[in-house]
Amino acid sequence: MDIYAFLERHGIPYRRYDHEAVYTCEQADRLAIPPGPARTKNLFLRDRKARRHILLSVGADKNVDIKALEEVLDARGLSFASPERLREILGIEPGSVTILAVLNDAEGRVEVVVDEDLWTREALLCHPLVNTSTLVISRQDVKRFLDLTGHTPRIVGVPVRVCRCG
Repeated sequence: MDIYAFLERHGIPYRRYDHEAVYTCEQADRLAIPPGPARTKNLFLRDRKARRHILLSVGADKNVDIKALEEVLDARGLSFASPERLREILGIEPGSVTILAVLNDAEGRVEVVVDEDLWTREALLCHPLVNTSTLVISRQDVKRFLDLTGHTPRIVGVPVRVCRCG
């Protein structure tokens, strides 16, 4: 489905920034996007038996403790979903994971989980299903987008991995 047509049809405003392909948060940090909106990191996870698929959105600087997240979400054996599963379920390529990808999840197989710290921000940076553009969308409009796609976000305190250095 065309993300821009969906946003236009539902009156969801956005600001668009086109750029070279980015695959990491570090690369995205170097883009010429004005400060203000929350930079995001999105992880597509599955449980051990591949019965649950979770799209996790957190602030770009958050170092997620996936083992501790299992307890928060009551999920066992969380790991990154394969590129093939990403294509099959969300219709996107690695490097383009975004909360907006649930647009392609018509079957409702994906749970959307958002970190509570991120959900306090006024606007979010989101890839529009490709990693060569970034959209700025208000949190309220992201919520409306999720509602329209049938994906009520679960807002949780995402645990962070603590460095036990030195």
